[in-house]
Amino acid sequence: MTSPLKPAVVLLSGGLDSATCLAICKDRGFAPYAISFRYGQRHAIELTKAAAIAKQAGVAKHVVINIDLGAIGGSALTDNSLLVPKHDLVSDIGAEIPLTYVPARNTVFLSYALGWAEVLGALDIFIGVNALDYSGYPDCRPEFIAAFETMANLATKAGVEGKSLKIHTPLIDMTKAEIIRLGLSLGVDYSQTFSCYDPDESGTACGHCDSCLLRLRGFEQNKMKDPALM
Repeated sequence: MTSPLKPAVVLLSGGLDSATCLAICKDRGFAPYAISFRYGQRHAIELTKAAAIAKQAGVAKHVVINIDLGAIGGSALTDNSLLVPKHDLVSDIGAEIPLTYVPARNTVFLSYALGWAEVLGALDIFIGVNALDYSGYPDCRPEFIAAFETMANLATKAGVEGKSLKIHTPLIDMTKAEIIRLGLSLGVDYSQTFSCYDPDESGTACGHCDSCLLRLRGFEQNKMKDPALM
């Protein structure tokens, strides 16, 4: 009799990175439990994509958590009075933390994932943060992940009982092009993913926000068109 797969919680936004992270989790032999968030984001269409990705991947369970981060504002993703920065080229993206940064978002998301992991008896959480081809968010850095993992092992029943919880960040030091190549090798259907921060009413990607530009460059560097636009 084969042993059941170990459960792991995967943060699934519906974007390119999180879909790849889910595929990696499965490839490493875990039974993925996907968690997504409706947090007041202007690009909530990504949740439709997340549901399709989770179904296609055959996750053990997919939950969507409702949080109103728009109530505190401070981000162009949750406050429609703020404009999402747009550029023509990736090289135009500045080094400063952009208006699309959502204050404490990954801290909040990981906290929910941690709570669910405890309920599931899971000791592994996967998140598709990236410290290379990203928009300069402080909660995508290795230092943040390491600090959260330390906190998680101090703050949970499992940690106190000596069961070490691990935050997996398999994409953290990869370029977008490398992520896409890996995802393709794992069978990720990128036509099902959505990355735009500021889609129009029909759900069409803007093509000029930081996320769109980095995604498009990743596919261009792989000498292919973005399958979501074909």
